[in-house]
Amino acid sequence: MSRKPASKRQRNASAAPSSPSRRAEGPVAATTGSGGARPSVQWVMVTEDQADQRLDNFLMARLRGVPRSTVYRIVRKGEVRVNRGRARPDTRLRAGDEVRIPPVVQKERPPSVKPGTRVQAVMEQAVVYEDEALLVVNKPAGIAVHGGSGLSFGLIEVLRAARPEGRFLELVHRLDRDTSGLVMVAKKRSALRFLQEELRQKRIRKRYHALVAGDWSASVTEVTQPLLRYEMPNGERRVRVDVGGKPSVTRYRCLERFSGYSLVEASPVTGRTHQIRVHSAWAGHPIAGDDKYMDAASLKAFRAQGGGRLMLHARGLEFRMPGTEQMMALEAPYDESFEQMLQALRSQGQREGA
Repeated sequence: MSRKPASKRQRNASAAPSSPSRRAEGPVAATTGSGGARPSVQWVMVTEDQADQRLDNFLMARLRGVPRSTVYRIVRKGEVRVNRGRARPDTRLRAGDEVRIPPVVQKERPPSVKPGTRVQAVMEQAVVYEDEALLVVNKPAGIAVHGGSGLSFGLIEVLRAARPEGRFLELVHRLDRDTSGLVMVAKKRSALRFLQEELRQKRIRKRYHALVAGDWSASVTEVTQPLLRYEMPNGERRVRVDVGGKPSVTRYRCLERFSGYSLVEASPVTGRTHQIRVHSAWAGHPIAGDDKYMDAASLKAFRAQGGGRLMLHARGLEFRMPGTEQMMALEAPYDESFEQMLQALRSQGQREGA
C-alpha cells in the first residue's frame, strides 16, 4: 500500500463541490435526524500528537457515538482512505497523513447529561499535579473514572467539561469506582503512549493503603495467586483466585494494627482487575466495606461501626515524567471518611507489632 500523500490536484478532483473545507478540526460523527442535512466528506490531517495510533482508534475518537461495527464497515468497504489509498483498521498513522472520513449518518440521540459546575469544581480541586503533558487527580470514592454502565459521566468526562479548551485528555490507567486516590490523565498523546508503556514494563510503582479485617500476619508479605475474571448470572463481573487465571503479584506491608482491623500498604506488581481486593480476601483479610469480596457478617459489623465506603485508597505513585524521564513521587491524602474511620479505630486503642 502506497503511503505517499496525494497531490493537490488529485485531492481537488475528489473533493465534494459543496464542501467549503476538506479538513475538519472537530469530531465528524453525524447526528442527523429526519430532515437533517447530510454531512460531507472530511479530510483530516494527522498531527504529531496523533501519530502512531491505529486507524480504528483514530476514527473512534473522531466519530463519537458511532458504533464500532460501523467504523470497521466503512474501513472494510474502502470508504476511509489514508493518503488516497485503502487502509486496514490496524494501520499505524504518521504525522502528515491525510485521512478521508466519509459521511456517517445515524439517528439523533437524546442529549447526554452534562457534569454540573459543582462537580467540575470538586474535580478541579482534586488535581494534585499538573504540567503541559500530564495531570494527576486524587479521585474521590464513589466517582467512576469514566461514564457507562448506567453512569452519565465519570472523572474523565468531568475534566473534559471543566476544560473545554483541552484538545486531548485521556486516562492513563483506571481505579474502581469505590476506590479513592491517584489517577493519571494524559494531556498529550505522546505522554499517554509513554506512560502506558511504562505501565506495561512495570516501571510505575503504585502504593495503596487498605484497611482490612483481622490482624494481618507479618509473615504475609506477598500474594501470587492467579486471578480469573468471570461473570455472575446477573451479568456482574467478578474476579476469583483460579489456576486458570492470569499471573498476579501483590506485595504487602502492615502499617498499623487496631482492634479487629489492620492498615496495610499494598503494592501491585501486576495490574489485574480487583487484584488487591481479591488477594487480600484470599489471604483471609478482606478489605473493609468491600461488598463484593467481604462476607456478609463482616460487612455488617463494619457498617455498624460507621463504615460507609470501600477502605481502599491509591496513596502513592512513583514514575518517570514524560519527556524528561525524571522521577516523580506523588502522595494523596485520605479523604474525610477514610481518615475519620482510622481515627475512630485509633481511639479504641492500637495493637502493638505493626
